[in-house]
Amino acid sequence: MSKTRIERDSMGELEVPENALYGAQTQRAIENFPVSGQPLPPQFIHAVARVKRAAAEVNLDLGLLDGARAKAIIEAANAIIDGQHADQFPVDVFQTGSGTSTNMNVNEVIAHLASTSDLKVGPNDHVNMGQSSNDTIPTALHVSSAVELNERLLPALRHLHQAITDKAASLDDVVKTGRTHLMDAMPVRMSQELGGWANQVEQSIERLESVMDRLMLLAQGGTAVGTGINAHPEFAKRFAAKLGEQTNLPFVPSDSFFASLGSQDTTVELSGHLKAYACALMKIANDLRWMNSGPLGGLGEIELEALQPGSSIMPGKVNPVIPESAAQVAAQVIGNDAAITIGGQSGNFQLNVMLPLMAHNVLNSIKLLTNVSHLLADKAVASFKVNRSNIEQPLAKNPVLVTALNPVIGYDAAAKVAKKAYQAGRPIIDVAEEETDLSREDLERYLNPAKLTEGGIKE
Repeated sequence: MSKTRIERDSMGELEVPENALYGAQTQRAIENFPVSGQPLPPQFIHAVARVKRAAAEVNLDLGLLDGARAKAIIEAANAIIDGQHADQFPVDVFQTGSGTSTNMNVNEVIAHLASTSDLKVGPNDHVNMGQSSNDTIPTALHVSSAVELNERLLPALRHLHQAITDKAASLDDVVKTGRTHLMDAMPVRMSQELGGWANQVEQSIERLESVMDRLMLLAQGGTAVGTGINAHPEFAKRFAAKLGEQTNLPFVPSDSFFASLGSQDTTVELSGHLKAYACALMKIANDLRWMNSGPLGGLGEIELEALQPGSSIMPGKVNPVIPESAAQVAAQVIGNDAAITIGGQSGNFQLNVMLPLMAHNVLNSIKLLTNVSHLLADKAVASFKVNRSNIEQPLAKNPVLVTALNPVIGYDAAAKVAKKAYQAGRPIIDVAEEETDLSREDLERYLNPAKLTEGGIKE
């Protein structure tokens, strides 16, 4: 058996691994919650450590914490924020719904790192001074989400938007058969098609930017039930300002600590926007898959970059692996949102009690969407090639082009031309010349696919 040491908390003594930086409360949580084997994401732990660092600085400024302890707590928190000691935060996601176990895990690690033979730093009295798990964990949820959005996901979406926009501009001369219900429809420019994707991403950026204002509202200062018990009257305001200086984000105290502790509406809103982007991502990924289908038996309009062999049994097969990865990410994010929605409903009186689940899922969604957005931009959108011949041949025979003749010969006559062209497999212009009184010159003007992408003939 590995060596242990004895640690104590308010419930008594407990054996803890000898080299562990945490104490008895963390060990109890490890033993109580052997559920998934998944700890909370590092970004969340770093956010809790940011809370501890800012709180120590504020308590020092307020004269509530002595300089030696404050300095030691700040240095220990900085080490955690920098990614050190990552293996010391093993508490399972599926723990107590307030996240108390994770709060105490961080408190204990910081206290252990900060303490020396000459300086005793307590996890509750010093590291947790002026705080409660009930305001620390909701605060860390907002802080980690805001930092990840600002530094990772929004830049990734902007990168994808630029990649799509650049590709669209390079393909403005490509006119293809449009499709509704997966059936041939009126022609579109490939730049218009990709422009639709770009706009979806742009709207997702706008939605995510809009929720940032509400993520800036912090629960810290509400302490146990929203009344601010055991916190200095100036703590909340000073804390938000200090955290803002450290993150370059304009955090402020919540205008209702009772709402910020008892509900997680902002996280539900954020997750909804992530789900909306996931739906856009699924649409883009599936369009790419359809356009790439073939190469001989499908549409074959584009050729995605070949990244790896596609089959263990069929030599030469290459699959659209990046769009498939993106589609799976979209599905996972939609599933994460369902759990977050249920979590958001679990506010009971003065506290929401599904905070760890919500933190895990929303940060997981942000991470997945960030990573796959870069992949989709660089290894699918930017690098695909257009098979112009596969686009031009069906376009010329597309019987739906006759739609442009509706105002000239009427719907029924146009339908007759379309049906005959389709059955004979002939270009629509040839059949229209036979079935109508229009000249070839007029038909070429009316049925020009490129002109039809501009809304038809302008007399």
